[in-house]
Amino acid sequence: MNPVPASSPPPAPGNKSPAVGVSVEGLGKSYGSLEVFKDVTFSVEPGEIFVLMGPSGSGKSVLLRQIAGLEAPTSGRVMIDGHDANSEATRDHVRRALVFQAGALFNSLSVYDNLALYPREHRLGSESEIKGKVMHALKILSLADTAAVFPSELSGGMKKRVAIARALVMEPQLLLYDEPTSELDPVMSATIDEIIGSLKDEYGVTTLVVSHDRDLALNIADRVGFLMDHRLIKVCRPSDLREPADPRIAGFLNPKIDVKHPRYQALEKKT
Repeated sequence: MNPVPASSPPPAPGNKSPAVGVSVEGLGKSYGSLEVFKDVTFSVEPGEIFVLMGPSGSGKSVLLRQIAGLEAPTSGRVMIDGHDANSEATRDHVRRALVFQAGALFNSLSVYDNLALYPREHRLGSESEIKGKVMHALKILSLADTAAVFPSELSGGMKKRVAIARALVMEPQLLLYDEPTSELDPVMSATIDEIIGSLKDEYGVTTLVVSHDRDLALNIADRVGFLMDHRLIKVCRPSDLREPADPRIAGFLNPKIDVKHPRYQALEKKT
């Protein structure tokens, strides 16, 4: 790979791509006899931040891969901007970027070359133009001084930020995050929350986040969905999470809550 150029042009301005909507319609996924989820239906509006929550093993990351077009569903479909998520038309015309939970950076490449890899492989401009995109993304994430550093030299929080910067270089219309604050301390988690929210504002990108993090949902989500018991059991506003009526959601968000308390038992009978 080429080394980081010695001189840097001015960062390219952030450009807003046309936001896209996502429609998940009766989605089901099974691996053999193992049913991960079934009949999942919800939508994400253009430019919205939608946070998908649920316990470990509920299939959140699997669902994210269906939306990313990395796997085909067993039943139902995902539509992005009116096109099937797995169609060639969608792959060609809708730019999707997935920020993996572990970052998925190449340790043999510098931070700069990790970010430049996609545009180089897809010939998305000259080396000078690619450099402008890379350095702009790094600057947004306050990582400009890490361009020549290798991922193994970075902290967990910095790796997450590099992974987000790499996604930005793709200039996505749909940005997907898989547990972006997992294994981070509260301060860095809050930083990642702020970054996700600010990127929506700057780029107008549609955002779907898979997370266990209640604070993240409260701070940045426009709407929140809960995937439990193989189904999407609720879609609500973040304000509804402060005193959730469903005892399953209450127990997930705060395991110390006694969901057998008469208050929750009464609410469960109404829902």
